[in-house]
Amino acid sequence: ITAAADAWACGAAGLPKPWQPQKPVLPVEGMRNVLITSALPYVNNVPHLGNIIGCVLSADTFARYCRLRNWNTLYVCGTDEYGTATETKAVEEGLTPQEICNKYNAIHTDIYRWFDISFDYFGRTTTPYQTTIAQDIFQRLLARGFLLQDTVEQLRCEDCQRFLADRFVEGTCPFCSYEEARGDQCDKCGKLINAVELKHPQCKLCKGVPVVKPTKHLFLDLPKLEERLEPWLEQSWATGDWTANARYITRSWIRDGLKPRCITRDLKWGTPVPLDGFRDKVFYVWFDAPIGYLSITANYTDQWERWWKNPQQ
Repeated sequence: ITAAADAWACGAAGLPKPWQPQKPVLPVEGMRNVLITSALPYVNNVPHLGNIIGCVLSADTFARYCRLRNWNTLYVCGTDEYGTATETKAVEEGLTPQEICNKYNAIHTDIYRWFDISFDYFGRTTTPYQTTIAQDIFQRLLARGFLLQDTVEQLRCEDCQRFLADRFVEGTCPFCSYEEARGDQCDKCGKLINAVELKHPQCKLCKGVPVVKPTKHLFLDLPKLEERLEPWLEQSWATGDWTANARYITRSWIRDGLKPRCITRDLKWGTPVPLDGFRDKVFYVWFDAPIGYLSITANYTDQWERWWKNPQQ
């Protein structure tokens, strides 16, 4: 309190000179370097006030605080553009997925500019850097034995000549008999659904009746990480600022045992899988989208690794 009173008495003349980082903003030796991201907003709709308050505004407030503290700060964000929801929105509006992304990326950009959100860079995930970095991470996982192949039963529409991703299927919920349940979740009872469990399934694209057929997919072999993850979590819980809810959810995953997680989808819109036997598939958006933070930074500066692979600064 005394220090604050003394600083106030000195007036503006006593303030440190504002830090003006070079462009692009890069880590500086000897300074506190802060990289800030917001959760990437999904591109298939117009953002509303709740979206902005939920993630963008809090990060923007913190970025402004960091700059006032004269910390060397980079704040990046961008639209999350791959996945089934983009394809379904494109079908609804009679546009291509790329046209949908271009349309809504421009809308998002204008809205955040109107709110004066202080991004240093606002990008998107449909870029060559996204493909390069995501495929590189995939190849590293493959080389280290953290991927496995498995065959799963999936609905296929013979009329459309394609396996149907979760949101391209509707039918009757096997739990509550709601007649408009999606292939991933029932909006009435809230239960998660495997699309092949739906009663009276129907292809959303042509209204035809799909059939169950086997298809090969790639999985993250998460059980291989359990022995290394548990001691890391114990150390992180002891030294970090985890919320009670985050600890509880993480403990439940570990207690139940990690399961292999599918990272590929039978879609056209997404980052291509660079492996023979899977080149007609794309990466599941939840494998692909978090890499968007890296690729958006890479589109801002070709020295992006100085932010993402530089723990000493």
